[in-house]
Amino acid sequence: MKKISVFGALIGAMFGATAYAADITVYYSPTCPHCHHARDFISNNLIYEYPELNVTMVNVMESANRPEFMNTLKKCKYESGGVPVLVIGEKCFQGYADSMADDLRAAVEADMTDAAKSIAAENKKAIAADADAFKRAHEDRPNAIVERKVKSANDDAQKKNNKVAKKTDSGWVFYVILVALVVGLGFVLTRKGNKK
Repeated sequence: MKKISVFGALIGAMFGATAYAADITVYYSPTCPHCHHARDFISNNLIYEYPELNVTMVNVMESANRPEFMNTLKKCKYESGGVPVLVIGEKCFQGYADSMADDLRAAVEADMTDAAKSIAAENKKAIAADADAFKRAHEDRPNAIVERKVKSANDDAQKKNNKVAKKTDSGWVFYVILVALVVGLGFVLTRKGNKK
């Protein structure tokens, strides 16, 4: 019984001590200059400083994204629909200015372990020393930023058309193979009949 409780404590310590950077959702408009500045800060700094960070960009000009944006404004208790709105863990930020950098970092680090914070601090120093070299060494990090794909009725119609096309294509292939097998079998059988 003691072995099980020690094992459970070790597993709990391993998983309990693993706290990652809070992910970021950015609600933006393509025509908003502050949104572009926020994205530049995130894509040139935060994603490199915090190796586990994931960022989701949501274009509020896409009608399919509007309900989610409105719910976020309500959750964050913002009365205006100004963008960008950054949601980092449980914290919300509306607008962007370079003076917000430390507040954004603090929100990302809210649930991180001291070891993870130390790695972020080292990464920040390395970026300050030679940003280009650091970014070349970590060229996969821009993949941490993804654009939320807008799902529309056209997408569903396109998927149905693709399924029908695949079924039609695979049916055609099936019949070609079937005819080839029948012809091959007929050839083999006729050849055996001629040898007797």
